[in-house]
Amino acid sequence: MILPGRLVLLGHPVRHSLSPLFQGAALRAAGIPLAYEALDVLPEDLSGMLDRLRGANAAGNVTVPHKLAVASACRRRTAVAERTGAVNTFWHEGGDLVGDNTDVAGFRALARLVLGGEPSGARIALVGAGGGAAAVCAAAAGWAGATVVVCARGRARADALAARFPGLVTVASTVEEAVRDATVVVNATPVGLAGEALPVPVEQLRGDAAVMDLAYRAGETPWVRAARARGLRAADGLEMLIAQGADAFERWFGRTPDLGAMRAALAA
Repeated sequence: MILPGRLVLLGHPVRHSLSPLFQGAALRAAGIPLAYEALDVLPEDLSGMLDRLRGANAAGNVTVPHKLAVASACRRRTAVAERTGAVNTFWHEGGDLVGDNTDVAGFRALARLVLGGEPSGARIALVGAGGGAAAVCAAAAGWAGATVVVCARGRARADALAARFPGLVTVASTVEEAVRDATVVVNATPVGLAGEALPVPVEQLRGDAAVMDLAYRAGETPWVRAARARGLRAADGLEMLIAQGADAFERWFGRTPDLGAMRAALAA
């Protein structure tokens, strides 16, 4: 296997990202002479950046807000990337941009942590309708009897998600409507990356609801802390981040990374 010429994370913003920490540790443990660069790319600059990365035979990850746009730019996509319409992992083969979505496996890992497995009959409220939300829906499609109610600022995106997952996803007009009967509530928006805003007031959640926040930050997100204070099962996106990152590493290099090294880097 030919090593990528560069290894990057594309997003806006990216300053908060922990991916360079644990991917750097995985690269060192594997003896791979590459650095993992976080590149803050504005949406209007994405196309030019992808052109430059193709010239460098680059590989990498994609985060908010570029997952849908990179999926559209890929010449080839894996089956799971086609299913979600979103790409969070990419590489080049013969000059062609190839996209995958390891967020689906990452969300499954987060669900195992919070729920202990794949629950039957889960009623999922999903806040947000971007690439992360699509990964949640793709994972939930494998849960027996699951339903997803999505609420997003952009109704068109929510409707597109429902059309992509017919029979699984419906659209709510308000967050209150979405969470009313939900047994699982998932934040798939950037709310929580900074500041103290909450995607959903915890007082609106059922007393037995489980909370999963795809956002993450040092000391956990305010929403997760508030949910725990109310006695709810809750976790932020750190476990998902590690799991999707490990799968991405395997796509790039054809081998499993040292998970111990990755976790130790984050703990430090």
